[in-house]
Amino acid sequence: MMISRRNFMAVAGAAAAAAALTACGGSSSSASTASSAASSSAASAAGSEAAGKIVKVALTCDTGTIDDESFNQACWSAVSAYMGDDCQYYIPEADASDEDRETMIRQAVNDGAEVIVCVGYLYGASLAWAAEQYPDVKFIAIDVTQGDIGTDSIPANCYCITFKEEQAGYLAGYAITKDGKTKLGFLGGMAVPAVIRYGYGFVQGADAAAQELGQNIEINYFYGGQFYGDANITSRMEGWYSNGTQVVFACGGGIYTSAVEAALKNNGYVIGVDVDQNYIGVNGVADGSYAYNPFITSAMKGLSAAVETALSDIEAGEWGEISGSNGNFGLEDGDYIGLPTDEDSWNFDTFTVEDYESIKEKIASGEIAVDNSSDDATKPTVSEFTTVNYIQ
Repeated sequence: MMISRRNFMAVAGAAAAAAALTACGGSSSSASTASSAASSSAASAAGSEAAGKIVKVALTCDTGTIDDESFNQACWSAVSAYMGDDCQYYIPEADASDEDRETMIRQAVNDGAEVIVCVGYLYGASLAWAAEQYPDVKFIAIDVTQGDIGTDSIPANCYCITFKEEQAGYLAGYAITKDGKTKLGFLGGMAVPAVIRYGYGFVQGADAAAQELGQNIEINYFYGGQFYGDANITSRMEGWYSNGTQVVFACGGGIYTSAVEAALKNNGYVIGVDVDQNYIGVNGVADGSYAYNPFITSAMKGLSAAVETALSDIEAGEWGEISGSNGNFGLEDGDYIGLPTDEDSWNFDTFTVEDYESIKEKIASGEIAVDNSSDDATKPTVSEFTTVNYIQ
């Protein structure tokens, strides 16, 4: 059964996500030590299965930081808010290999986790190994598909959660162009499927709005190859803004920091990703580090709510209804992706919430079909109104 039966909202509050970081402990893959043996974990799991209560949940990340104010943090906030002190995160000190991911899973099992949330499509091969190695452990895999796992079917003790990021990207591109911006930028992290879908959706939405307006627009498009900002990426963004780019969709964990730093030096703006990142700008203004709030909007997907719902399903005895399946959620299923519409986060000049609801309904009904390609070589087709500069 699809997780959509629960009709949850797209994203948990950003303030709650930040507060949840302190709820329970974490470690790097190289520093964590096992607190219990695997046999003890199995005993705990058996007892909790009978009671319906999850004893311990682990979150294993692929790269970046747990406080990236985006992808990792949204997943961790869900786990820590749901479990309180009965959870642990594991994150590598550098870009992880399959062996590193397997090591983190092994550590999590040895530390007593009976449910492990694996974050990122690169966990595919490791999940194929782990599902067979630990048949009594339940795995929730975020942004992972059967193709990533590489098995004939999704393992029976694994539930995959994916989203139609192309729809969220489309909404952001359409809205920002309708709001009058004509020189746009897309800064992706690594060229992974979810990031590609965000970016290509952004291009499609911006082009659709440009056609409706009869307005020429230009989009710079670049992958930074990492999920964090640095001096080199900031310098590139400064070049974009100084040459007329008005707003950059910064899509890839902590890489947004480079876009924000460059924007603030050039009176530019940014679009956040995964969660409503408006609070970052609000806090920056409040503490004096930002002269103004550079966040116009954010392209969101329901990471926190999806993880919380899956954990709730397990405790409700409904694991059998979702295990071995892939929940792939978009607007046709409910409010699983979208832009924030509360007054504090709605920073458009002329684009209205009514405009937004109208275009969202057209996507949900199928009147507008958004190409969902996650192959970077299959670039979206655009009209004569749109110029896209793909930068290597």
